Amino acid sequence: MAISLIKEFKQKQKISLTPLLKKSIDLLQLSRYELIQKIDREIEVNPFLEKELTDEIEYDENYNDSDFDFNLAAVETLRDSLINQVNDLNLNENEKIISLNIIDCLDESGQLIDELEDIAEMMKKEVSTFEINEVLVNIIQDLEPAGIGFRSFKECIKIQIKKKNLNKNIKSICLEILDQNQSESLDEIVIQFSKKGYSNSQIDKAMNEIKSCDLSPGLNFENINYIIPDLKIELKDQSLNVEFINDTFQKIKIDEDLIEKTNFQLKKNPNKQISEKIQNAKWLLSSIKKRNDTVMQVGELICKRQISFLQDNPLKINPLSNKNLSDELGFHPSTISRILRSKYIDTPKGIIPLKSLLVSSVSRTRDVTPIQLMQLIKSIIENEKKPKSDNKIALELNKRGFNLARRTITKYRKKLNIPSSRNR
Repeated sequence: MAISLIKEFKQKQKISLTPLLKKSIDLLQLSRYELIQKIDREIEVNPFLEKELTDEIEYDENYNDSDFDFNLAAVETLRDSLINQVNDLNLNENEKIISLNIIDCLDESGQLIDELEDIAEMMKKEVSTFEINEVLVNIIQDLEPAGIGFRSFKECIKIQIKKKNLNKNIKSICLEILDQNQSESLDEIVIQFSKKGYSNSQIDKAMNEIKSCDLSPGLNFENINYIIPDLKIELKDQSLNVEFINDTFQKIKIDEDLIEKTNFQLKKNPNKQISEKIQNAKWLLSSIKKRNDTVMQVGELICKRQISFLQDNPLKINPLSNKNLSDELGFHPSTISRILRSKYIDTPKGIIPLKSLLVSSVSRTRDVTPIQLMQLIKSIIENEKKPKSDNKIALELNKRGFNLARRTITKYRKKLNIPSSRNR
C-alpha cells in the first residue's frame, strides 16, 4: 500500500531520499494526463515494458494516445482568453493592471486562490482591497466563461445565475435560495418558498437551474482536452459510489520472458545499465499502483465527508482540511498535498479539482467554513436593532462557541461588501 511510501515522510525523521524514492514522490503528484505521457515515454526507452492488451477494458474507438501530442502552445489557454477580453475593454490603466494581476491568481478551474490582501501586497503599485474587489466583481466576474473569478461555490453559482436568461421570478428564487443558511435542507427550502407564494414547479425549476451550474467553469475552456479525471462519482438511491476511472489509462506490464533471458545473460556478463532498466520497469508498475490506490483512498474519504454537498444540498460543503485527511488516513500532510495536486473527479456537477472539495474551518474551536461564517455575520447584521461593531459581532459569535478575532470578522464583512457599523 501507499502507506509504506508515506512513512518515509515522518516529520521528525531526517532521511536521505534515494533516487527511486524521490521518483516515487514525483509520480504521486502527477495528473492523469501527465502520467499518460510518462508511461508512453517509459515504454519508448525501456525494452522491458510493454503495453498490456486486455479485454477487461473497453477503450473508446476514437481514443488515441497521440491525441494528446499536439502543441500546447498553439492552444489559447483560459488565461490568454481572459487577458484578450480585458484588452478589448475600455479600462483605465489602474483597472487594467488590477485585472491582469487577478487573472494571474486564478487556478485552472477559474477560482481566485489568493486573498485580496495578498494580491494587494504582490502588486508593485499601491492599491486597496476595496479597489481589487471592485475590479473582481465588476470586471473579472463579467468575463466569459460565466462563473470565472469565484471565491466559493456559492459565488460561482450566483455569477452564473445572474448571467442566465431566466424568468424574473425564477431568477429571484434562485438568488434568494443562494442567500439562505446552508444548514437548511432542500425540503425546508421548498416549504419556506411555498409559504412566500411560489409554486412547486417554480421552486423545482429554480433548484434545477442552481444544480445545472458549473462549479469549475474554467475547465470548460479549450484546454479541457488536457484535464483527465482520475475518479468518478455515481449517485444511486441516496448512496454514493467512488470509482477509479480505467478507460483512457494505458495499462502496462513487464516483459517477463525478456527479463528471464536477459538475467541469464547478465549472470555471464553483468551490465549495470541493463540491470537498472529492469529495476526501473518493476519500480514503475509498483509506483503506478501505489499512486492510484492512494488517490482512490483520499478521494473516497473526501467524498464521504462532503456527501451532503455532492448528494443533497448543492450549497452545503463541510470544513475539511489536509490535516483532517492526514490524521484519518495516516499520511503525512505533504503527501496529501501532492496527491491533491492536479487530480480531478468527475461528479454530477461536472469535472472539478479534487482539492476544491477541501474548505478550511475559520474557527479553531468549532467547524465553520468561510461561506458559513459570512452567512452568520450577514444574519447578525440583518437582525441588529442598532449597528454592531466588528468587535461586538466577534463577542457574540464567541459566546456561540466560535473563537474568532475582530480582524476575522472585519475581513469577511468586507467580502460581503457590508459597510462598517459607522456607515450602516
